[in-house]
Formats: sequence, C-alpha cells, structure tokens
Amino acid sequence: MVKMIKSKPRAKKPDLVLLAAVLLTSGFGLLMVYNASIVEAFALFSDKYYFLKQQALWLAIGTVVLLLAAYVPLSLIKKLALLLLLAIVVLLILVLIPGLGTQSLGARRWLSLGEFQLQPTELAKLSLVIYLAAWLENRRPLLHFLAILGVFLGLIMLQPDLGTALVLVTAAVLVFYVAGASLISLLVLGVLGGAAGMGLILSSVYRKERLLTFLNPLRDPLGSSYHIRQALIAIGSGGFWGLGLGESRQKYQFLPQVTTDSIFAVIAEEAGFIGAALLIFILLLIIWRGMRIARLAPDRFTCLLAAGITSWLAMQIFINLGAMLALLPLTGVPLPFISYGGSSLVVSLAGVGILLNISRFMINPKKHS
Repeated sequence: MVKMIKSKPRAKKPDLVLLAAVLLTSGFGLLMVYNASIVEAFALFSDKYYFLKQQALWLAIGTVVLLLAAYVPLSLIKKLALLLLLAIVVLLILVLIPGLGTQSLGARRWLSLGEFQLQPTELAKLSLVIYLAAWLENRRPLLHFLAILGVFLGLIMLQPDLGTALVLVTAAVLVFYVAGASLISLLVLGVLGGAAGMGLILSSVYRKERLLTFLNPLRDPLGSSYHIRQALIAIGSGGFWGLGLGESRQKYQFLPQVTTDSIFAVIAEEAGFIGAALLIFILLLIIWRGMRIARLAPDRFTCLLAAGITSWLAMQIFINLGAMLALLPLTGVPLPFISYGGSSLVVSLAGVGILLNISRFMINPKKHS
C-alpha cells in the first residue's frame, strides 16, 4: 500500500522525464509501424504509407489529448468519473449489437464511426481506473467491488477479449490493494480470479489450444504454434545488433498481426538485442515514473488514480512482451505507445497526460526521487 505524504501541494512543472520517455517511445513506435507494415499496406491498400499515415494522425490527436489531460482540473476528472463509467458501459453494450459492432477474427470489439473504428475496451481501461480511484477514496466492501468488476468483465468477455480482461482485473485489484484492502479480501480475489480464468480457458477451444501450445511450443507447427514460432524466429534472427531498420524478413507475411500484437518481434529482428533491451528499459522507466508519481501524490484520489494508470500500462506491457518471448500464452494485447491502433494510442497518451497532471502537485519530489 502506498504511504501518503501529507503536505500542501502547489502547482509546478510536470514530470519532464516521463513526458520525454513517452514521446520518444511513441515516435519510435511510429517508425516501427511503418517498417513493419510496408508489405501489408501495399498488399491491402496499394500504399506502403497507409498505416504510417493513420498512426501519425492518431499520434497527433493523442498528443493533443495528452496536453489537455495534463492541465484539466483533477477535481473535474473526479466529478466526471461516474458519467464516464456509464458512457463506457453503454459503448460496450453497443459493440455487441450486430450492425453497430464490427466483427473481425471471431471477435466483436469495434464500433464503426465512418472511416474510423473505435475500440470501447481501450476506453474502458481508463474509465474504470478513474471511477475506482474516486469510489475507493472511502473504504468499500469487497462484494461491491466484485459487482463493478463483474459488469465490465462480463461485457468484455462477450466480445470476447481475454487479454483486455486480464489487464483490467490486474489494474482494478492493484487499485483495491493500494486503497487498503485486507489480506483476506486479496486472497478471495486471487482464488476467484484463478478459478474464473481457468474456467474461461477450458470453456473455449482456441484458448485451450493457446494454453497447450504454451506448455508445448513444438505441437502443431503450422497451426496453433505457428504464431509464436514465427515471433521467436524474428527475435532470434535479430541477434545482438539486428538486421537493420527496414530489413525484417518476417514482416513478409510470415508473422501474424505484424503491426499490432507482434510488433516487438519485428523490433527485435531489426534492432537486435540492443534495440529491444533499450526499448524495454524506456518502458520500465515510464512505469517507474508512474509509480513515483503515485507514491508522491498529494491526496488519496490522485494516489489511487496514478497507481491504477501505471498498473494498467505495466500489465499491458508485461503481457505483450511475455507473449512474444514465449513466457506467457499468446493473447491479443497491444504494446502501449508502439503497436498500431488509434484507440489504444490515444487512450494510453490520455492516461499519461493524467499522470503528468498529478505530477504537477507531487509532494517534495526532490526529497523522494
């Protein structure tokens, strides 16, 4: 549990280290989306710059959102917590309605808005964290917490989207822990979560196949283990120094989801161990700065909010990298600030904007750095 430091906060400069790390990572992600997408973009749209132009547009929008979130009154975010939560619940319901929700690869996760597509589950991550931070300012019973979490998880699993569900559960439980949850409550959550996770895996053929493939990567090389084998080939091919930017071979339609879930494999192939390690270091730096902001937050609400945003980003990074390195079963979770996708990028940058906002009111940061 984070120990609050009491002192009168005053506005100061935001955390420039966090800002620089996020902008650097997002810019590098834009470059890697272009490198990874050339073949697919030309094959689908006869324009090798298609994904680059789309991602650049979303990065510009996300940067504006980040700046707005960095200076909007935190009290206003708190007041809007319930309204945001209800709005996202409505969107999660709408995405399940045929004709409104767009289905792809067996999942219904997107709402079509003309030329753009909105993924409500990305918005759900931020809205749930904001609501829980406001709601858990005061002690709340475990059953009420489970009811809120159950509504979100139920709607998300109807899509289905196990990866997002895992990220949401982890972030929510960590906010609950920071808010002062008892050991018994955490044990109950652990047991229920483990049982629910195993039930979801065993109730789905493709999830069961992914688990079996994780336990035995050599099975079905052209089927269930194809994706992870191609990712490991890409990572291994990069060696220490990498093949060079733009020189990936696996992007030539060998590696599935090359611009989204699998983009780290292309990075490791082109930039090698050195480039991949540097990227991981910067991502860890972002997580550390977020944890530091939570520890030095001026009040309970902002402490819980910073802890929740940092937990969500950290868990998403952990799941994506763990899957690409065969340390976890494969699941469809994008790498924050790097993977192609407007909803993920904009919402992640909005979360960082809120962290920067909280950092402006940190308590004695130089004494606790």
